[in-house]
Amino acid sequence: MADRLKGKVAIVVGAGSIGPGWGNGKATAVTFAREGAKVLCADINLAAAEETVGIIKGEGLEARAHRADVTKSAEVAGMVEACLKAYGRIDILDNNVGIAAVGGVVEVSEADWDRVMAINLKSCYLGMKHAIPAMEKQGGGAIINIASIAGIRYTGVPYASYYASKAAMIHLTRTTAAQYAPKKIRVNAILPGLMETPMVLKSAGLAAAYGGEEEVWKARAKQVPMGFGGNAWDVAFAALYLASDESRYVTGIELVVDGGVTLKYA
Repeated sequence: MADRLKGKVAIVVGAGSIGPGWGNGKATAVTFAREGAKVLCADINLAAAEETVGIIKGEGLEARAHRADVTKSAEVAGMVEACLKAYGRIDILDNNVGIAAVGGVVEVSEADWDRVMAINLKSCYLGMKHAIPAMEKQGGGAIINIASIAGIRYTGVPYASYYASKAAMIHLTRTTAAQYAPKKIRVNAILPGLMETPMVLKSAGLAAAYGGEEEVWKARAKQVPMGFGGNAWDVAFAALYLASDESRYVTGIELVVDGGVTLKYA
């Protein structure tokens, strides 16, 4: 199938990549554009968002870059307004920002706890808070929140703030889906597993917890029943389904994309 998002407008939050390669948001923004959507690529790093836009425009497709700190309500409101001004509507919101800080409840600092909660959870709340009214006015929309299997399982790494923020995001997804289903606004979550993305190597202490950057992918792949780590495109194609009309009767779900990891986690 082609043009699965033809005529739609999407905001992808976290559309840049934190390092070389393909992050989930970057791959999702490009995928949405390739399937016919006009995409507002939002990121706190404008240069990273512009890189994604350059890829999209290089393929003759439509996108714009927008800088926003999505932990700040005024900036999220400005992001939504920029999309409405440019394209006149918002059909899809993809909340795709997140960080991890290693440390259980004893070890993690209060500052790191607050930072993780603000970036992972508050950003999701603010994105929905400001985008949903526009979706209500136009008669519907689709929201995709990128959570993690860490929201439902202990993955072997002690990062309490990450677990808590993603678990809260998942339940916020469910309850918001229930509230807005009568408005034809669908809200779903994607739970990626052990993915090979730049965020893993950039997260403070996460790569070290697996034995260093050179060993991180091998160590993680060994934990996956399918024998390999996923990548950003696996998340992007899952998001494409949830953004498209093919999932018109799907709301409030947690779509696990993990190669089977959660099948063996107790």
